[in-house]
Amino acid sequence: MSDVEIGKVTHYFDHLNVAVLALTSPLNVGETIHIHGHSTDFKQTVTSLQIKHQSVQSAKQGDDVAIKVEHIVHPHDKVFKIE
Repeated sequence: MSDVEIGKVTHYFDHLNVAVLALTSPLNVGETIHIHGHSTDFKQTVTSLQIKHQSVQSAKQGDDVAIKVEHIVHPHDKVFKIE
């Protein structure tokens, strides 16, 4: 398995456990991602994606998406897709 960088965290809403990601590559519901930063390092499956408060099954390069995260993340944490 290899990790391919697909974006970074731009915001984190702790009361919702939601991260906003700026994508540089496509991302789909069901794919596994790895979020890594100075104090962040975990993997999870993407269970939902939202663009402008609308649920979607996939997002493309250049989209800003909101995802539910299992742990605290920080702005500038890198997001990788596990392939």
